[in-house]
Amino acid sequence: MIHQALSLLKTKKLILQGTGLFIVFMILYAMIDNLNLPITQMAQQYGLGLVILNGVTNVVMALGSAMMLNLSTAMAALKGKESVSSNLSYASVFFGILTYGCTPCVIAFFASFGIAFSVMTLPLAGYPYKLMSLALIAIGIGWTLWEIEHSTCKIKTQ
Repeated sequence: MIHQALSLLKTKKLILQGTGLFIVFMILYAMIDNLNLPITQMAQQYGLGLVILNGVTNVVMALGSAMMLNLSTAMAALKGKESVSSNLSYASVFFGILTYGCTPCVIAFFASFGIAFSVMTLPLAGYPYKLMSLALIAIGIGWTLWEIEHSTCKIKTQ
């Protein structure tokens, strides 16, 4: 079943959908980074290496998120149901907003729920939290592939 899903990814519709999703996720991840710490300040504080690493990680995360949603679309076409894990790419964006958004905003947000000083400082401009988001996306892709291979169709043969 995975081979059929991967062949569907080569169709014009899913290529266009994947390209659009990649662009949307790149904008989101770049915007979150810029709100946390502008690129010029990040380069001054941590060096050009971290800026490049952040950019490469953003590309990988956007590609992974687009791939996960395209796989979920392929699964819906093949099996008549969408993958549960397709929401993990959105969870990674939300996680990013909460963790490597501006520290005062995050503290104020958690304080409104009674959790004070949950995030005092964010090391390396939030890069470790970005790796956690990347892990969420990887889990989502793995989960989607597992669902494609192991779930059953709604229509039962007799």
